[in-house]
Amino acid sequence: MVAISPGIPAPDWDRRPLARRTTLALAMALAAVAVLSLAVGAAGTSPWGVFADLLAGREVALVDRVVLFEIRLPRLAMGALVGASLAVSGAVMQGLFRNPLADPGLVGVSAGAGLGAISAIVLGGLLPAGLLGFHAVPVAAFLGGWASTLVLYGIATRRGRTSVATMLLGGIALGALAGALSGILVYMADDDQLRDLTFWGLGSLAGATWAKLAAAAPLMLLALIAAPMLARGLNGLALGETAAFHIGIPVQRLKTVAILTVAGATGAAVAVSGGIGFVGIVVPHLLRLATGPDHRALLVNAALLGATLLILADIIARVVIAPAELPIGIVTAVLGGPFFLWILLRKRGVLDL
Repeated sequence: MVAISPGIPAPDWDRRPLARRTTLALAMALAAVAVLSLAVGAAGTSPWGVFADLLAGREVALVDRVVLFEIRLPRLAMGALVGASLAVSGAVMQGLFRNPLADPGLVGVSAGAGLGAISAIVLGGLLPAGLLGFHAVPVAAFLGGWASTLVLYGIATRRGRTSVATMLLGGIALGALAGALSGILVYMADDDQLRDLTFWGLGSLAGATWAKLAAAAPLMLLALIAAPMLARGLNGLALGETAAFHIGIPVQRLKTVAILTVAGATGAAVAVSGGIGFVGIVVPHLLRLATGPDHRALLVNAALLGATLLILADIIARVVIAPAELPIGIVTAVLGGPFFLWILLRKRGVLDL
């Protein structure tokens, strides 16, 4: 990395000033959509009125307290953490695989989490009454995601070395196997269970509570804190594993920590929100195009943009057919699908933009 002396303008190829400006802009955008999220909803509760009453020492109406502090605030926090976790996981996976179209699902987390959640929904009646209660589905999803990741890591690791190519192929195979097992369980499900499966599979933040947030937030926050520490290693890995090793990067440890970070963040996110697609692939790829591949800025900006986009998607899901709401996975697919097609067409030279 070439140092730029203070007071000397950065050369045209240096994108660090642009990355810093992007970070500031994304932080402001996140703050704006967070305020909007607290103000929008089927109920007419105004956060300004509630906070004004609190500052003046007046009693806040019970319905306003419940709507703002028990529904909208945990939903906002959950959306920010899930969006940031999925986006950062995508950025880490793209750096690890050295492929800008890589996705957190490549390590088997999403497929394993889906199988775990489907198992809990369809087979939950076989468990003793009251066991885990409403936590059964997120717990099963998280355990399923971690189990599939550990199996894949064991398949791809031989003699202390992890093969990224084997991990990619193994992830495809495990995803297919998990999909087949999930299909069998779906075939066994009754009508009520099928509705639950459909709702969970499309993703939603409607069930966000402080209890769920307390259970999932530590893992997501730990992953978000750990990810920037991988930035130097991921930058070096872009040169190839051999070159990265020779410049002092512990490649095997980097792979292990990166995989565990992605598994923890994605597993916890999928467990509490269900299947939400495109965030992990679109956000980091968009930032690579805009501000470059330096992971020191990319990982921070991915967290901010991922949180912003998911909160915005949740707002759209809540208002487009109010007072009902769309599953958030539909909104992210509508927003992300066309962008992903644009990326593919651009790479093939169909679009010269």
